[in-house]
Amino acid sequence: MTITVAGSAGFCFGVDRAVRMVQSELGAGKRVATLGEIIHNPQIVAEFRRRGVLVADKIDESLCGYTVVIRSHGVGKDVYRKLAQFGIETVDATCPFVGKIHKIVSSQEPDTVILVAGDPQHPEVQGIVGHASSEAFVFQSAQELANLLTNCKFPPDAPKIMVAQTTFNRNEWQKCEEILKKVCTRFTIFDTICSATTMRQQEAESLARESELMVVIGGRHSSNTKKLYEIASQFTRAVLIEDANELSGVTMAGVRKVGITAGASTPACIIKEVQKTMSENQNNQEELSFEELLDQSFKSTYTGEKVTGVVTGIAPNEISVDIGTKHAGYLPVSEFTDDPQADISQLVHKGDELELMVVRVNDVEGTVMLSKKRLDAIAGFEKVMNAVDTGEVLEGVVVEVVKGGVLALTNGVKVFIPASQATMSRGQDLNTLLKQRVEFKILEVNRQRRRAVGSIRAVSAEKRKELEEKFWTEVEVGKHYQGTVKSLTSYGAFVDLGGVDGMIHISELSWQRIKHPSAVVKEGDVVDVYVKDIDPEKKKISLGYKKTEDNPWVILQNKYQVGDVATVKIVSMTTFGAFAQLIPGVDGLIHVSQIANERIGKPSDVLSVGQEVQVKITEIDFENKRVSLSIRALLEENAEQEQENEDAAPTVYEAAPPSEKKEEAPAEDAE
Repeated sequence: MTITVAGSAGFCFGVDRAVRMVQSELGAGKRVATLGEIIHNPQIVAEFRRRGVLVADKIDESLCGYTVVIRSHGVGKDVYRKLAQFGIETVDATCPFVGKIHKIVSSQEPDTVILVAGDPQHPEVQGIVGHASSEAFVFQSAQELANLLTNCKFPPDAPKIMVAQTTFNRNEWQKCEEILKKVCTRFTIFDTICSATTMRQQEAESLARESELMVVIGGRHSSNTKKLYEIASQFTRAVLIEDANELSGVTMAGVRKVGITAGASTPACIIKEVQKTMSENQNNQEELSFEELLDQSFKSTYTGEKVTGVVTGIAPNEISVDIGTKHAGYLPVSEFTDDPQADISQLVHKGDELELMVVRVNDVEGTVMLSKKRLDAIAGFEKVMNAVDTGEVLEGVVVEVVKGGVLALTNGVKVFIPASQATMSRGQDLNTLLKQRVEFKILEVNRQRRRAVGSIRAVSAEKRKELEEKFWTEVEVGKHYQGTVKSLTSYGAFVDLGGVDGMIHISELSWQRIKHPSAVVKEGDVVDVYVKDIDPEKKKISLGYKKTEDNPWVILQNKYQVGDVATVKIVSMTTFGAFAQLIPGVDGLIHVSQIANERIGKPSDVLSVGQEVQVKITEIDFENKRVSLSIRALLEENAEQEQENEDAAPTVYEAAPPSEKKEEAPAEDAE
């Protein structure tokens, strides 16, 4: 008996997201409640109950103190209002696909008729109706829609829109579209069936066509599981079970090919348990007859088929694989990995099971060429295509810089990222991204052309927003940060503090006067700053950069005092005096009256810019930051000192030689 499990079986994105959110809240030590069962799977619900999760059916004060998780089905606006009224902490796990429908129906004009394809008793449909901006009408089939339009309770010429429950049957939806197009003239159709649901239903149909028995696994209350069962039943015998224990009631005698699929709420562990139990039951059955073995030897395969193979041999350039047919399967290493340096013996081993795609069948030689990369690329393509709706952040490597942007490889798919979406700042060199691992979101896709457009900037902006929110909850005046200089202007430098920009005013960059911030810092510099002022309303932060120990007035206080003599340099002149640099950052004034002993007309008569002179410090006003200097005081001191030296020296008389003596004339003769 061959057992084939559908590749799409198991948790969908929305269900997996909801389950993880509950687990996250439990991991944080919170008391958790869910509005109804978080998913339609009894095993998961039972496990959460065991861990203390409360399943609530109404909103009242009993939920106060709990963190309430809104399940993936979503809820109406009134539920959000009630939760807010009671002040209950809420975590919204509404599936993004469902949230998209909420936005559509809530944005319509009041006169628009809203038609919803789905089960009126299903919580997802009730939530959609709860967001409708006008009256909504629910129908479960194309026939019900036809009856609704024939016996309408609304104006026939009113504008209409039609949406669908995310798990609605794809074939039935197409019939509904045809009816609406025939009957109505003013309408808009929104195809809101989840792409994962469509793929799951298509795969279930394809597998059912090839199988003698289809086993559908999932909760009996799960809408999408029921639809899978209905689809499978159209083409073969089908059974619906919730877990492996129910296999005991399923007759499999004579069945040679079984297909397994599962609803979006079915965890992988239950699917594996069912598969394991069926395999064990198969091993316990009697050996196959000669006729059955002979029939199996004639099993064939076809190009594009997805197969499960077992590794039987490993060579440097290819892997031998048994896919259960008469063909010898081989998997070239180039179809297994893109890494030419990879050691294949470390990546795969004999006995390993691999999911592969048939690339080429050669019945003459009895061989079949297989590929893992191509199967992965299909799965990767679906993941990339779906990411435009789910908003999932993808990770990839920039492999090429092209005209207008870059190409990033993710899940085997190349995504084009325009230059405007590649970086946070315009003009940044895109080559800096080459071979870098990046995160991005998908903005738009074209399935027909297999193209996708992404944005690194969107992810960076979200992360920056998260950092910004965290920053504003922690920031306070005086707190020190290490930041990166982002840009310079004539009046200051902007610094990235990690999600938030602050500004160092030019006056805060240096104790000395500078003409431009570039005299102190440049873009890309890592600087230590502190918060001087905060304006939460305008989201502005003023930063300080100057250090107290570098304050020239502090240096001056430690180096000089009134009365000291210093050598200074003339830096500028005015009509009333000359300014001289005492130390870098501190200039003192030599008043015109203090430049020379005698009166002068103007300072430039005696001094010139750049000249070095000695002065005496006559006054220091630290409060007003003024220093008075005097050349005259120093000159007077020097003159006094010279006079004192002369007065203190003894008078020396030198006698003339006798031969040089002359007779002095009498006084009267002198007259």
